[in-house]
Amino acid sequence: MLLREIEVFRAVITSGSASKAARLLGVSQPAISQSLRRLEEHAGMALFQRVRGKLHPTQEAEALLAEVNRCFVGLDAIEHRLRSLRQFGAGRLRIASLPGLGVGFLPRVLGGLDLEKRKVTVSLQIMASREVRARLLAGEADIGLMADEVSLLGLEHSEFARYNGVVALPPGHPLARRKLITPQDLARYPFLSLNPEDGASAQLDGIFQAHGVTPSTVVETPFSLSLCELVRHGVGVAVVNPVTALDYLDHGVVLRRFSEQLEYGCILAMPAGKPLGSFAQELLGIMRARLHADLQGLEAVLDGRLALDA
Repeated sequence: MLLREIEVFRAVITSGSASKAARLLGVSQPAISQSLRRLEEHAGMALFQRVRGKLHPTQEAEALLAEVNRCFVGLDAIEHRLRSLRQFGAGRLRIASLPGLGVGFLPRVLGGLDLEKRKVTVSLQIMASREVRARLLAGEADIGLMADEVSLLGLEHSEFARYNGVVALPPGHPLARRKLITPQDLARYPFLSLNPEDGASAQLDGIFQAHGVTPSTVVETPFSLSLCELVRHGVGVAVVNPVTALDYLDHGVVLRRFSEQLEYGCILAMPAGKPLGSFAQELLGIMRARLHADLQGLEAVLDGRLALDA
């Protein structure tokens, strides 16, 4: 394939004219015209209609552009990687994480490290668990944190965390006077839930059914982070991921124990057959220690030994 001609083709369509494409690529306008003719000869079809000195893309050209743009996304990623390697060398760790651990927990972990002194750059990308898996399989992430309901085929993995959900309440809520919240308690107030396809949501539905109550659900959302924000703004009450809930202790959200066991699981995954560097291995140890300390702190809050939610 004529890569230079493809680049010219894309520049002409995206810029709107051959003259603008010539300035963009730093070549003459006749060179642009010659490249387009070579591409059309190679393709065996006209890609532009030439009307009064102007180029108008044909339907075939528009269809080709969609494929070209997809290829250039990959080329842009390669160029970005080359720039990173020039600036930082191989000292770059790519982490993809579900929001429950990526928004608050991982920044707390990284905040305890002197990345500049270590000459390490971390790429922290927050996304849904299925996207984390896709990044890992494509070799676009070195470490991934994702929910345990996602397929692990083709990945090296281990359990990173398993913890029970806690009840999140708005400040001053009547249930805040209790230390233990039951399904019957939750059914009396506007309820916030994870999307039905979420594993924790399915568990919670089973708990409500076993207790013979039906919650008055007012909002469904895919992330515990969103549940905590909704609780903070007084929209309702929710059972949430405890690690996510920790970020809201000093933002007015009250946390209480849930009388039932609602498990959240998080998987640590990596591309198969790709060993981690020394910094990544050290980071995993720090992450586990930080998680242990966070959950101990949460227990102190729930036991009333640390009154951050007063």
